Amino acid sequence: MTEPRILEAFQTMWGPFPEPVMLVHRDRTVLAVNDLARQVGIPSGIKCHTLNPLAEGKHCQHCKANQALNSGKTVCKEELMGDRYIRGYWMPLTEAPDVYVHFGIGTAEALAQNAAACAPQC
Repeated sequence: MTEPRILEAFQTMWGPFPEPVMLVHRDRTVLAVNDLARQVGIPSGIKCHTLNPLAEGKHCQHCKANQALNSGKTVCKEELMGDRYIRGYWMPLTEAPDVYVHFGIGTAEALAQNAAACAPQC
């Protein structure tokens, strides 16, 4: 589906990024994830919308992937996740027009906060 050099470039550029990042195909298949996404349990090969328990049908309600892929330009949208705002990005790749990078700034902090809230109390 995607050339090995694109997958390698994704890992080189996004592997150590301090937010979960996914490389996603137009059909919403997660092609690759960075280190942090892997650590929080996001696997490759799934449909990205399965990560959102509120997603109905095939896509998340506020997904901007089609807009980004159709325009060939990065789309940014701010959303509330719990009590924090996350700035989500959908960045299409110029060399693979059916593939985009998706991540949110603030996601790691929100995930850490949720994990702390769910930790057993002593």
